[in-house]
Amino acid sequence: MSRSLKRKLLIIVVFLVFSALNYLSGGSEVVFIYAAVLAVMTILLESMFYSKRGLFLYSLLGLIAGFYSGKLIYELFSDMMPSLFKDQIGPIAEQIKPYFILAFSYLGFILPTLSSTRYGGYALNFPFVGETEKKNDDVKLIDTSVIIDGRIADIAETGFICGTLILPKFVLNEIQALADSKDPIKRSRARRGLDVLNRLKEIQTLDLKIFSKDYMDLKGVDAKLIALAKELSASIITNDYNLNKVAKLDSIQILNLNDLANSMKPVLLPGEEMELDVIKEGKENNQGVGYLPDGTMVVVANGINYIGRKINVKVTSILQTSAGRIIFTEPKR
Repeated sequence: MSRSLKRKLLIIVVFLVFSALNYLSGGSEVVFIYAAVLAVMTILLESMFYSKRGLFLYSLLGLIAGFYSGKLIYELFSDMMPSLFKDQIGPIAEQIKPYFILAFSYLGFILPTLSSTRYGGYALNFPFVGETEKKNDDVKLIDTSVIIDGRIADIAETGFICGTLILPKFVLNEIQALADSKDPIKRSRARRGLDVLNRLKEIQTLDLKIFSKDYMDLKGVDAKLIALAKELSASIITNDYNLNKVAKLDSIQILNLNDLANSMKPVLLPGEEMELDVIKEGKENNQGVGYLPDGTMVVVANGINYIGRKINVKVTSILQTSAGRIIFTEPKR
Protein backbone atom coordinates (compact mmCIF):
# COMPACT_ATOMS: atom_id res chain seq x y z
CA MET A 1 0.00 0.00 0.00
CA SER A 2 1.44 3.39 -1.01
CA ARG A 3 1.99 6.22 1.46
CA SER A 4 -0.55 8.36 -0.38
CA LEU A 5 -3.28 5.74 0.03
CA LYS A 6 -2.39 5.22 3.70
CA ARG A 7 -2.66 8.97 4.26
CA LYS A 8 -6.10 9.11 2.62
CA LEU A 9 -7.35 6.17 4.69
CA LEU A 10 -6.06 7.88 7.84
CA ILE A 11 -8.01 11.05 6.99
CA ILE A 12 -11.22 9.03 6.54
CA VAL A 13 -10.68 7.13 9.80
CA VAL A 14 -10.04 10.35 11.78
CA PHE A 15 -13.22 11.98 10.47
CA LEU A 16 -15.27 8.84 11.19
CA VAL A 17 -13.87 8.59 14.74
CA PHE A 18 -14.71 12.23 15.50
CA SER A 19 -18.20 11.86 13.99
CA ALA A 20 -18.76 8.70 16.06
CA LEU A 21 -17.71 10.52 19.25
CA ASN A 22 -20.03 13.38 18.34
CA TYR A 23 -22.89 10.94 17.76
CA LEU A 24 -22.27 9.11 21.05
CA SER A 25 -22.30 12.40 22.95
CA GLY A 26 -25.82 13.11 21.75
CA GLY A 27 -25.37 14.18 18.15
CA SER A 28 -27.57 13.32 15.19
CA GLU A 29 -26.87 10.68 12.52
CA VAL A 30 -26.35 13.56 10.11
CA VAL A 31 -22.83 14.07 11.53
CA PHE A 32 -21.70 10.98 9.61
CA ILE A 33 -22.79 12.61 6.33
CA TYR A 34 -20.98 15.83 7.27
CA ALA A 35 -17.89 13.82 8.18
CA ALA A 36 -17.90 11.92 4.87
CA VAL A 37 -18.32 15.11 2.81
CA LEU A 38 -15.59 16.97 4.70
CA ALA A 39 -13.26 13.96 4.50
CA VAL A 40 -13.65 13.89 0.70
CA MET A 41 -13.07 17.66 0.52
CA THR A 42 -9.96 17.31 2.66
CA ILE A 43 -8.56 14.54 0.43
CA LEU A 44 -9.24 16.60 -2.70
CA LEU A 45 -7.57 19.68 -1.23
CA GLU A 46 -4.59 17.60 -0.13
CA SER A 47 -4.26 16.19 -3.67
CA MET A 48 -4.28 19.73 -5.06
CA PHE A 49 -1.73 21.18 -2.67
CA TYR A 50 0.49 18.23 -1.68
CA SER A 51 3.09 18.78 -4.39
CA LYS A 52 2.98 22.52 -3.61
CA ARG A 53 3.05 22.14 0.16
CA GLY A 54 6.21 24.24 0.58
CA LEU A 55 4.72 27.12 -1.37
CA PHE A 56 1.37 26.83 0.35
CA LEU A 57 3.08 27.24 3.73
CA TYR A 58 4.91 30.36 2.48
CA SER A 59 1.66 31.77 1.10
CA LEU A 60 -0.16 31.13 4.37
CA LEU A 61 2.62 32.81 6.35
CA GLY A 62 2.60 35.67 3.83
CA LEU A 63 -1.16 36.08 4.30
CA ILE A 64 -0.77 36.35 8.07
CA ALA A 65 2.24 38.67 7.78
CA GLY A 66 0.43 40.83 5.21
CA PHE A 67 -2.64 41.13 7.43
CA TYR A 68 -0.71 42.32 10.48
CA SER A 69 1.65 44.48 8.40
CA GLY A 70 -1.29 46.31 6.83
CA LYS A 71 -2.87 46.80 10.22
CA LEU A 72 0.39 48.09 11.74
CA ILE A 73 1.18 50.47 8.87
CA TYR A 74 -2.36 51.86 8.97
CA GLU A 75 -2.09 52.52 12.71
CA LEU A 76 1.32 54.22 12.27
CA PHE A 77 0.00 56.56 9.58
CA SER A 78 -3.07 57.22 11.65
CA ASP A 79 -0.99 58.17 14.72
CA MET A 80 1.36 60.41 12.70
CA MET A 81 -1.53 62.36 11.19
CA PRO A 82 -2.09 65.88 12.65
CA SER A 83 -5.11 66.04 14.94
CA LEU A 84 -6.90 68.69 12.85
CA PHE A 85 -6.42 66.73 9.66
CA LYS A 86 -7.40 63.52 11.46
CA ASP A 87 -10.74 65.06 12.58
CA GLN A 88 -11.58 65.94 8.99
CA ILE A 89 -10.81 62.60 7.32
CA GLY A 90 -11.16 60.28 10.30
CA PRO A 91 -14.53 58.75 9.27
CA ILE A 92 -13.27 58.18 5.71
CA ALA A 93 -10.03 56.62 6.99
CA GLU A 94 -11.98 54.14 9.10
CA GLN A 95 -13.91 53.05 6.02
CA ILE A 96 -10.67 52.61 4.04
CA LYS A 97 -8.97 50.56 6.80
CA PRO A 98 -10.40 47.10 5.87
CA TYR A 99 -9.41 47.55 2.21
CA PHE A 100 -5.94 48.76 3.19
CA ILE A 101 -5.41 45.61 5.26
CA LEU A 102 -6.93 43.46 2.50
CA ALA A 103 -4.43 44.83 -0.03
CA PHE A 104 -1.45 43.90 2.16
CA SER A 105 -2.95 40.47 2.89
CA TYR A 106 -3.37 39.85 -0.82
CA LEU A 107 0.23 40.83 -1.57
CA GLY A 108 1.53 38.63 1.23
CA PHE A 109 -0.36 35.62 -0.12
CA ILE A 110 0.07 36.06 -3.87
CA LEU A 111 3.76 37.00 -4.18
CA PRO A 112 5.06 33.49 -3.28
CA THR A 113 2.73 31.97 -5.89
CA LEU A 114 4.45 34.05 -8.57
CA SER A 115 7.90 32.73 -7.67
CA SER A 116 10.07 31.40 -10.50
CA THR A 117 10.00 27.69 -11.29
CA ARG A 118 13.51 27.73 -12.72
CA TYR A 119 15.41 26.24 -9.78
CA GLY A 120 12.69 24.27 -8.12
CA GLY A 121 10.28 27.02 -7.11
CA TYR A 122 6.59 26.39 -7.55
CA ALA A 123 3.67 28.16 -9.14
CA LEU A 124 0.09 27.39 -8.08
CA ASN A 125 -1.20 28.90 -11.34
CA PHE A 126 -4.26 30.53 -9.78
CA PRO A 127 -6.61 32.23 -12.25
CA PHE A 128 -5.84 35.88 -13.01
CA VAL A 129 -2.34 35.86 -11.50
CA GLY A 130 -0.71 36.62 -14.82
CA GLU A 131 0.79 34.47 -17.51
CA THR A 132 2.41 31.22 -16.51
CA GLU A 133 6.16 31.17 -16.83
CA LYS A 134 7.30 30.12 -20.26
CA LYS A 135 9.43 27.08 -20.77
CA ASN A 136 13.08 27.79 -20.17
CA ASP A 137 15.14 25.96 -22.72
CA ASP A 138 18.35 26.68 -20.77
CA VAL A 139 17.32 24.28 -18.00
CA LYS A 140 18.02 20.64 -18.81
CA LEU A 141 17.76 17.45 -16.74
CA ILE A 142 20.31 14.68 -17.23
CA ASP A 143 19.49 11.03 -16.68
CA THR A 144 21.58 8.00 -15.73
CA SER A 145 22.10 6.70 -19.26
CA VAL A 146 23.60 9.91 -20.61
CA ILE A 147 25.94 10.29 -17.61
CA ILE A 148 27.26 6.73 -17.88
CA ASP A 149 27.59 7.13 -21.68
CA GLY A 150 30.09 9.94 -21.10
CA ARG A 151 29.79 11.75 -24.45
CA ILE A 152 27.89 14.63 -22.86
CA ALA A 153 31.11 15.94 -21.30
CA ASP A 154 32.85 16.05 -24.69
CA ILE A 155 29.88 17.82 -26.27
CA ALA A 156 29.61 20.31 -23.41
CA GLU A 157 33.31 21.17 -23.66
CA THR A 158 32.76 22.23 -27.27
CA GLY A 159 30.07 24.69 -26.12
CA PHE A 160 27.11 23.01 -27.84
CA ILE A 161 25.48 22.37 -24.45
CA CYS A 162 25.32 25.33 -22.10
CA GLY A 163 23.09 26.88 -19.48
CA THR A 164 21.82 25.06 -16.40
CA LEU A 165 22.16 21.28 -16.08
CA ILE A 166 20.14 19.77 -13.26
CA LEU A 167 21.21 16.47 -11.76
CA PRO A 168 18.29 15.04 -9.73
CA LYS A 169 19.36 13.44 -6.46
CA PHE A 170 17.48 10.23 -7.33
CA VAL A 171 19.59 9.91 -10.50
CA LEU A 172 22.78 10.43 -8.49
CA ASN A 173 21.62 7.80 -5.99
CA GLU A 174 21.10 5.33 -8.83
CA ILE A 175 24.62 5.94 -10.15
CA GLN A 176 26.09 5.53 -6.67
CA ALA A 177 24.20 2.24 -6.26
CA LEU A 178 25.62 1.02 -9.58
CA ALA A 179 29.11 2.11 -8.52
CA ASP A 180 28.80 -0.24 -5.52
CA SER A 181 27.44 -3.10 -7.64
CA LYS A 182 29.05 -6.54 -7.57
CA ASP A 183 28.95 -6.62 -11.36
CA PRO A 184 32.39 -5.32 -12.44
CA ILE A 185 31.06 -3.91 -15.75
CA LYS A 186 28.24 -1.95 -14.10
CA ARG A 187 30.61 -0.79 -11.38
CA SER A 188 33.18 0.41 -13.92
CA ARG A 189 30.62 2.28 -16.03
CA ALA A 190 29.04 3.95 -13.00
CA ARG A 191 32.42 5.12 -11.71
CA ARG A 192 33.15 6.55 -15.14
CA GLY A 193 29.81 8.35 -14.85
CA LEU A 194 30.94 9.96 -11.58
CA ASP A 195 34.11 11.13 -13.35
CA VAL A 196 31.93 12.60 -16.12
CA LEU A 197 29.95 14.58 -13.53
CA ASN A 198 33.20 16.02 -12.16
CA ARG A 199 34.17 17.07 -15.70
CA LEU A 200 30.80 18.75 -16.20
CA LYS A 201 31.22 20.63 -12.94
CA GLU A 202 34.49 22.14 -14.19
CA ILE A 203 33.05 23.44 -17.49
CA GLN A 204 32.67 27.22 -17.31
CA THR A 205 29.72 27.45 -19.71
CA LEU A 206 27.65 25.05 -17.59
CA ASP A 207 25.94 25.49 -14.26
CA LEU A 208 25.57 21.99 -12.81
CA LYS A 209 23.12 21.83 -9.91
CA ILE A 210 22.00 18.90 -7.77
CA PHE A 211 18.24 18.96 -7.22
CA SER A 212 17.27 17.18 -4.02
CA LYS A 213 13.50 16.88 -4.42
CA ASP A 214 12.19 13.32 -4.73
CA TYR A 215 8.81 11.86 -5.64
CA MET A 216 8.18 9.13 -3.12
CA ASP A 217 4.79 8.25 -4.62
CA LEU A 218 6.35 7.42 -8.00
CA LYS A 219 8.31 4.28 -8.81
CA GLY A 220 11.24 4.28 -11.19
CA VAL A 221 13.71 6.97 -12.12
CA ASP A 222 12.06 7.59 -15.51
CA ALA A 223 8.68 8.45 -13.97
CA LYS A 224 10.36 10.80 -11.49
CA LEU A 225 12.34 12.49 -14.26
CA ILE A 226 9.18 13.15 -16.25
CA ALA A 227 7.41 14.59 -13.18
CA LEU A 228 10.38 16.84 -12.42
CA ALA A 229 10.66 17.99 -16.05
CA LYS A 230 6.99 18.98 -15.99
CA GLU A 231 7.41 20.85 -12.73
CA LEU A 232 10.50 22.77 -13.83
CA SER A 233 9.42 23.14 -17.49
CA ALA A 234 12.78 21.62 -18.40
CA SER A 235 14.01 19.39 -21.22
CA ILE A 236 15.68 16.00 -20.65
CA ILE A 237 19.03 14.89 -22.07
CA THR A 238 19.01 11.12 -22.44
CA ASN A 239 20.02 8.09 -24.49
CA ASP A 240 17.16 5.96 -23.17
CA TYR A 241 14.81 4.89 -25.99
CA ASN A 242 11.81 4.17 -23.72
CA LEU A 243 12.19 7.42 -21.77
CA ASN A 244 12.41 9.23 -25.09
CA LYS A 245 9.05 7.86 -26.26
CA VAL A 246 7.19 8.29 -22.94
CA ALA A 247 8.44 11.86 -22.42
CA LYS A 248 7.32 12.89 -25.91
CA LEU A 249 3.80 11.67 -25.07
CA ASP A 250 3.88 14.18 -22.19
CA SER A 251 5.10 16.95 -24.55
CA ILE A 252 8.49 17.13 -22.87
CA GLN A 253 11.42 18.15 -25.06
CA ILE A 254 14.00 15.37 -25.35
CA LEU A 255 17.63 15.90 -26.36
CA ASN A 256 18.83 12.47 -27.44
CA LEU A 257 22.60 12.16 -27.88
CA ASN A 258 22.15 9.14 -30.16
CA ASP A 259 20.01 11.26 -32.50
CA LEU A 260 22.69 13.95 -32.38
CA ALA A 261 25.40 11.42 -33.24
CA ASN A 262 23.36 10.05 -36.15
CA SER A 263 22.72 13.53 -37.51
CA MET A 264 26.46 14.26 -37.48
CA LYS A 265 27.36 11.24 -39.59
CA PRO A 266 28.48 11.97 -43.16
CA VAL A 267 25.63 12.29 -45.64
CA LEU A 268 26.13 9.88 -48.53
CA LEU A 269 23.86 9.75 -51.56
CA PRO A 270 23.26 6.82 -53.92
CA GLY A 271 25.90 6.88 -56.63
CA GLU A 272 28.68 8.35 -54.47
CA GLU A 273 31.95 6.44 -54.21
CA MET A 274 34.35 5.82 -51.31
CA GLU A 275 37.14 3.57 -50.10
CA LEU A 276 36.28 0.81 -47.65
CA ASP A 277 38.08 -1.96 -45.75
CA VAL A 278 35.95 -5.08 -46.02
CA ILE A 279 36.58 -6.87 -42.75
CA LYS A 280 34.00 -9.66 -42.39
CA GLU A 281 31.23 -11.64 -44.02
CA GLY A 282 27.68 -10.29 -44.06
CA LYS A 283 24.44 -12.03 -43.07
CA GLU A 284 23.29 -12.62 -46.63
CA ASN A 285 25.07 -14.72 -49.27
CA ASN A 286 28.19 -13.15 -50.82
CA GLN A 287 27.92 -10.02 -48.66
CA GLY A 288 30.94 -8.28 -47.16
CA VAL A 289 30.81 -5.80 -44.28
CA GLY A 290 32.98 -2.83 -43.40
CA TYR A 291 32.68 0.22 -41.13
CA LEU A 292 33.17 3.95 -41.54
CA PRO A 293 35.36 5.78 -38.97
CA ASP A 294 32.21 6.88 -37.08
CA GLY A 295 31.05 3.25 -36.72
CA THR A 296 28.43 3.26 -39.48
CA MET A 297 27.98 -0.23 -40.96
CA VAL A 298 28.58 -0.57 -44.71
CA VAL A 299 27.25 -3.67 -46.47
CA VAL A 300 28.96 -4.62 -49.74
CA ALA A 301 26.95 -6.73 -52.17
CA ASN A 302 29.06 -9.50 -53.71
CA GLY A 303 31.89 -8.40 -51.43
CA ILE A 304 32.73 -11.70 -49.77
CA ASN A 305 35.77 -12.17 -52.03
CA TYR A 306 37.18 -8.80 -50.91
CA ILE A 307 37.39 -9.56 -47.17
CA GLY A 308 40.70 -8.24 -45.83
CA ARG A 309 41.15 -5.81 -48.73
CA LYS A 310 40.52 -2.10 -49.27
CA ILE A 311 38.33 -1.47 -52.31
CA ASN A 312 36.35 1.31 -53.94
CA VAL A 313 32.62 0.91 -53.51
CA LYS A 314 29.58 2.78 -54.84
CA VAL A 315 26.58 3.60 -52.61
CA THR A 316 23.33 2.00 -53.76
CA SER A 317 20.96 2.81 -50.87
CA ILE A 318 20.85 3.93 -47.23
CA LEU A 319 18.69 2.49 -44.46
CA GLN A 320 18.00 4.57 -41.32
CA THR A 321 17.00 2.50 -38.28
CA SER A 322 16.50 3.27 -34.57
CA ALA A 323 19.88 1.63 -33.95
CA GLY A 324 21.67 3.79 -36.50
CA ARG A 325 22.37 4.03 -40.22
CA ILE A 326 23.26 1.19 -42.60
CA ILE A 327 24.80 1.94 -46.01
CA PHE A 328 24.44 -0.57 -48.84
CA THR A 329 27.07 -0.55 -51.56
CA GLU A 330 28.52 -2.58 -54.37
CA PRO A 331 32.13 -2.88 -55.64
CA LYS A 332 33.02 -0.27 -58.22
CA ARG A 333 33.49 -1.83 -61.62
